[in-house]
Amino acid sequence: MVLNSKSSAWVRSHCHSGVVLENPYWSRVLKGDRIMPKRLAAFASLAAPQEAAPKIQADDDFKPIVLPTNETSKTLLCIRHTSAHVLAMAVQKVFPDAKVTIGPWIERGFYYDFDMQPLADKDLKKIKKEMDRIIRRNLPLIREEVSREEAEQRIRAINEPYKLEILDSIKSEPITIYHIGDEWWDLCAGPHVESTGQLNKKAIELESVAGAYWRGDEKRQMLQRIYGTAWENEEQLKTYQFLKEEAKRRDHRRLGQELDLFSIQDEAGGGLVFWHPKGAIVRQNIEDFWKRTHIQHGYDLLYTPHVAKADLWKISGHLEFYKENMFNQMDVEDELYQLRPMNCPYHILVYKHSLRSYRDLPFKVAELGTVYRYEMSGSLHGLFRVRGFTQDDAHIFCLPSQIKEEIRSVLDLTEAILSQFDFKNYEINLSTKPEKAVGSDVIWEKATCALKDALEDKGWNYSVDEGGGAFYGPKIDLKIEDALGRKWQCSTVQVDFNLPQRFDLFYIDSNSEKKRPIMIHRAILGSLERFFGILIEHYAGDFPFWLSPVQARILPVTDTQVPYCRKVVAKMKEKNIRAELSFGERLSKLIRNSETQKIPLMAVVGPKEVESETLTVRTRHGGELGTMTINEVIEKIQNAAANRSFL
Repeated sequence: MVLNSKSSAWVRSHCHSGVVLENPYWSRVLKGDRIMPKRLAAFASLAAPQEAAPKIQADDDFKPIVLPTNETSKTLLCIRHTSAHVLAMAVQKVFPDAKVTIGPWIERGFYYDFDMQPLADKDLKKIKKEMDRIIRRNLPLIREEVSREEAEQRIRAINEPYKLEILDSIKSEPITIYHIGDEWWDLCAGPHVESTGQLNKKAIELESVAGAYWRGDEKRQMLQRIYGTAWENEEQLKTYQFLKEEAKRRDHRRLGQELDLFSIQDEAGGGLVFWHPKGAIVRQNIEDFWKRTHIQHGYDLLYTPHVAKADLWKISGHLEFYKENMFNQMDVEDELYQLRPMNCPYHILVYKHSLRSYRDLPFKVAELGTVYRYEMSGSLHGLFRVRGFTQDDAHIFCLPSQIKEEIRSVLDLTEAILSQFDFKNYEINLSTKPEKAVGSDVIWEKATCALKDALEDKGWNYSVDEGGGAFYGPKIDLKIEDALGRKWQCSTVQVDFNLPQRFDLFYIDSNSEKKRPIMIHRAILGSLERFFGILIEHYAGDFPFWLSPVQARILPVTDTQVPYCRKVVAKMKEKNIRAELSFGERLSKLIRNSETQKIPLMAVVGPKEVESETLTVRTRHGGELGTMTINEVIEKIQNAAANRSFL
């Protein structure tokens, strides 16, 4: 990493993602009786242990490469699909006893599953060399149509049992086969490049091997899955590799441990999150902001039980349609109870508790409700896939005529909340009525038009997934884009015609008649656990000032200044500033530890600061602020926290 040191600016470097990675080093030397600031462009002394920074050339005019996707580049999709076939052909040349199964393209490349001996990393090198040979031979990709009987005969001739099962699952005819030259073929619908020579061997990489059950069934054969990535050119691959390494550096599981934010304890069980004090502070700030904002937007807050009688989940339909994702029921005095997998039925019961008039609608309730869902241990992944998590759930019960207004209100609230976490680029999808659905065509049309109108009023671009809605109503899904350009599904707005009917919800209209309300499910953050994981990776653990677990750290030059520092910390805490004292080490180490732990403000105290009742202040994002009174520092901190800004 190349560093540009300037007297008035941070030492900084630019990465391919367009994110500025700041790595300032600041030391203090005692000169007489004063502490003098001195900037050292010595990145190596700040580098985290066991972690080498990627070598990226700094350039103020750098333009990040925008990587294509399968959706934006048909060429890339064809490259990845053909790469999967070339991989399979190469594996069977290197390991003739290997049996092939399936090999699709995926978001960042491709994979192929094989029934074969366990593979090691050295085997991937052999396979890649064989792939390169196949590419150099420039073999044609030839499409052939055959009858089902002919396909079965050919599969049996080469003894590929998994392909027989795949053939049985193909319902349409004719059956299509793709050949690589006259040496290898596979059941496939395409598309592909015209010849293997159109693949750039320097833009393809085999990444890893993992175990995978055939058809995802743990009772069936364990296969060897080889993952690879493929791109149009070498430059794209290098950019992808950089982003991949940067994603590792930002991995929330690693940073969660290093910054002491959370843990998942084996003694308690997988997928159950322990929020440590620092992580809990971040969560509390998120929750406080979420609650204040919802109250300002007309929601009433709820707290509801974590369990309920199993009959409730029969009424809601969860036991019928969602049972595999629910924990086993428990017997309580000869009645069956169920840990909740969703919050919706509880909010419905609150609605039903009182007689509602049309004048009472919309009725808007919100809850940070913890739910429990059964996940297989192999699918658990840090904070992203857990068994117990807290959803930012809200439900709106409204008149049909209020749908558009309420959807628009939800979109405004979604933008207001997500923008506070620096998420401003969205990918939005609108899913419409499927073939099988509840509710009349009229109400579906009204609801779908309301969703479209609300999106268009916002001026947001969106894609339509025709027929992709749930059977009980149309919905809007919103993905946020993080600092590395990755998309994360967080926010959902779902119209529901089903649950009001199942629970026989009604309101009294202006003619004193019972009418069915419209129910809108709505989540903005998704789950707090998953959103926190996204935030850790988005900020690389360097949270904005208002979220930072520790906002200020006071560092004495010697233990003589500790009593004064304790008074400073106490005064800051009185003003609701998250401050702490750190001492007992050399000042240079205290500073380095604070940098590693991403503390936004450090205040150094020497003899002169004690005498003048001041602090010498430096911030991660603003550099040295010089010597200031305690009240001046407190005022700056309070302003930064209130304005959601950096110091």
